Amino acid sequence: MALDARFLSILTCPVNKLPLRLATKAQLGFLNRHIAEGRVQRSNGQPVTEPWTEALLREDAQVLYCVDDGIPVLLPEEGVGTTQFTDFPK
Repeated sequence: MALDARFLSILTCPVNKLPLRLATKAQLGFLNRHIAEGRVQRSNGQPVTEPWTEALLREDAQVLYCVDDGIPVLLPEEGVGTTQFTDFPK
């Protein structure tokens, strides 16, 4: 389920209030490959075990937030830092 553009335009990161944008297919593919390999952790240290079908990426490309059934999960502890990867596609 795609997010409405007007809704997306007002979403910001709950930590630093930077704007969020939809992650690209390449970014989601990269993330899901690493999830399948068991190499992805949330900000709270818990592993991500299920693939993501949609995500929001913070403007500075440092954090991803899952979109679950069209609902953004904007909890700081649920974010996935992209700095855990050396080659995350920007």
